[in-house]
Amino acid sequence: MDKNEKARRRREDDDLRLEEEEERLRKGQTSVGREILSYIIMIGVVVAIVLVVNQVLLINARIPSASMENTIMVNDRVFGSRLAYKKADPQRYDIIIFKYPDDESTYFIKRIIGLPGETVTIKDGKVYIDASTKPLDDSFCPETPTGDFGPYKVPAGHYFVMGDNRNNSNDSRYWTHPYVSRDEILGKAEIRYWPLTKFGKIDDKTYGTDDEIIHYDSTSDASSTAASAEAG
Repeated sequence: MDKNEKARRRREDDDLRLEEEEERLRKGQTSVGREILSYIIMIGVVVAIVLVVNQVLLINARIPSASMENTIMVNDRVFGSRLAYKKADPQRYDIIIFKYPDDESTYFIKRIIGLPGETVTIKDGKVYIDASTKPLDDSFCPETPTGDFGPYKVPAGHYFVMGDNRNNSNDSRYWTHPYVSRDEILGKAEIRYWPLTKFGKIDDKTYGTDDEIIHYDSTSDASSTAASAEAG
């Protein structure tokens, strides 16, 4: 084999190795591109799931104040169910997360005390509904409540709320707009997930029933509710 033929074959071998290297690079780039794309898709799916959960299923809240002690403590983190009231009405003693009626950009968490159409009166810290002489159960309060407030006539579609730590709670007793509308309720507080040592349902106790509450005549209720709504 002459020198020219050897040189030609060396060039062909070099060209072949170069093509093989370029092919490996192309495959490597394709593999990296596919991996990056898979990560982007995975992140997109996770973000979508989080958005759906936060906007449709759950509301996440951190507790900044002591108004709900000892049921919920400062810096506890809780989940509220956005679906709790899709097919059912809020009930007395439910703990709800809602838009603060005096500033809807702020979220509050309190316990429902007065229901639509009821009159709430507080005497010596005890809560009375309508004409009842028996106060509501307040066994969840960390100390004996004090003070006289009301009466408050709760409009239709609204709720009167208070913190469990009633002597240290900014609630319906003090607001310019005392009542929480159904539309302002974001969810029912259900689960405490932080601290982990207290993980579980927030409040699974059953409190006093309404069996002994003496409600006003329904006709007078309707007229009083209308007057209250018109008065703002």
